[in-house]
Amino acid sequence: MIDKERTRSETDTLTPLWVVVGLAMAPTVALGLARFAYALLLPPMRAELGWDYAVAGTLNTANAAGYLVGALAAAAIGRHFGDKKVFAVSLLLTAMAVGASGLTDAYSLQLALRFLAGCTGALAFVAGAGLTAAAAQGGTPGRAPTLLGVYFAGGGLGVALSALAVPPLISLAGWRGGWLALGGLSLAATLLAWAVLGRAPDTGSVAGRQGRGGWSARFLAPKLIAYALFGAGYIAYATFIIAYLRGTEHLASSVASAFWAMLGLSSIVGAFAWGPVLSRLKGGRGAAATIGTVTIGAALPLAWPGATGAFLSAVLFGGSFLAVVAAVTSFARRAARPHAWTSVIAALTVAFGIGQSIGPVLSGAFSDGPGGVRAGLWLSVAILAVAGLVALAQREPDNPM
Repeated sequence: MIDKERTRSETDTLTPLWVVVGLAMAPTVALGLARFAYALLLPPMRAELGWDYAVAGTLNTANAAGYLVGALAAAAIGRHFGDKKVFAVSLLLTAMAVGASGLTDAYSLQLALRFLAGCTGALAFVAGAGLTAAAAQGGTPGRAPTLLGVYFAGGGLGVALSALAVPPLISLAGWRGGWLALGGLSLAATLLAWAVLGRAPDTGSVAGRQGRGGWSARFLAPKLIAYALFGAGYIAYATFIIAYLRGTEHLASSVASAFWAMLGLSSIVGAFAWGPVLSRLKGGRGAAATIGTVTIGAALPLAWPGATGAFLSAVLFGGSFLAVVAAVTSFARRAARPHAWTSVIAALTVAFGIGQSIGPVLSGAFSDGPGGVRAGLWLSVAILAVAGLVALAQREPDNPM
């Protein structure tokens, strides 16, 4: 009887799933709408504004550089203002920067807006991930990986929404209309996120009571390096795959849009499919398994040209690339004390941001060479393969938190 009452009490104190769904609007905006959706806008912007691939890739590098700056500052800003305030304000600023990108064709202003969206997006993303890590406490062993997967699957929701909203507006109003639509979607997602903050656990007071520290950068070195390499590899695919399918494979716009929607929807399904698997994989095996699947997905449209290879790629890449983030964050929860979760997530996001800052420019430079976009995408596959191997070197903490 006592055990039943204890179980009922624990269940009552668990954070509801719908709260995590609301928090997932941070990756929906910061990743799905502010970053990944640029792949849909790159071809028309490049055609109208006369950019080469290196110049076009630099816009996503500006976004990644802003993301890096935001990640570097996230832990300190979160401690000072509290994760909930940082989450709410940063998400709104990101939405505004995304919408404003449709109001100018000046390259310098585009760079500034992409940088701002990256910076504020990282603040919202890290704060939201810290809140989700706190919300995932308690319950069964598989609950934390699943809830973290739901949070990061918000990025896939953003991809799916952009696939539905952006292409029709590009046909009607050009790339400017696409950015404005993304801004409107980002604002709607922000309002939804604000609605759940009252039920989200507050991590700021815990961090303030227990101080700093609580995790080891030396112990997490393999995870940090693997995550940086993953950031460099995956972002090149996310930036240039639509340009490859449209320009090199000559797939119709409708097919490319369906591919993008499939990628987004697969990532949402992947959040639930990978959760139970990640709960059983220790050390770096969870990250290695997800990165390995992403690598195969990234290689498929290159090794198997045409629509079939592209859609299989969408399923494998889409179903796993956000699961990598969930795997890394789930491991960080075991390797750090609760008061340090936001700090360790911020450190991992910094490593990720470094890789993302390098990936688009490096891949863009390869894409401008004699091998074309295919060469740049093969480079991303190679980087992802190395990331998976490095991830295997991460051992499980001796005393998981």
